[in-house]
Amino acid sequence: MDRKKFILSATGGLLVSQAAPTPLAEPDPYKVELVKEFVIAGHGNFDKVQSMLKDYPNLLYSKFDWGNGDFEAAIEGAGHVGNKEIANFLIDAGSRVTLFVLAMLGRKDLVKPVLEAYPKLIFANGPHGFTLLHHARAGGKEGEQLTEWLQEKGLKEDWIKIR
Repeated sequence: MDRKKFILSATGGLLVSQAAPTPLAEPDPYKVELVKEFVIAGHGNFDKVQSMLKDYPNLLYSKFDWGNGDFEAAIEGAGHVGNKEIANFLIDAGSRVTLFVLAMLGRKDLVKPVLEAYPKLIFANGPHGFTLLHHARAGGKEGEQLTEWLQEKGLKEDWIKIR
């Protein structure tokens, strides 16, 4: 008799097994239409973002593929249109933040050190091919310093075709 069987029999089976817990049933994936609706709302419909997130909390992490691998999350939609209210709400809710959104928010203090450590990222493409320069400009006054810095570093394009 092995140790586990001995202990179980000696305790009258009262000991809880140390086997791996039974995994919970996997939830169904969100419907593509639901994710798309949330991503679209992220561009400018704050009330809808709040409502949908209340009903489906994990939409916060969901991305929609517009085609050809052009993935976008709601926070990224807020980023490229300059919607700070929605971007900040989603950040406070725990959304995954990107350099593009931080650029729109004018967070030069966060964007600059990353780009100094990884200089080629300055030419990275965000959703729909919008560059960091586009996002900094979308941030308005808060993005002005970052806009100038990006241009000094050689970034001239607002948009690069990715589809």
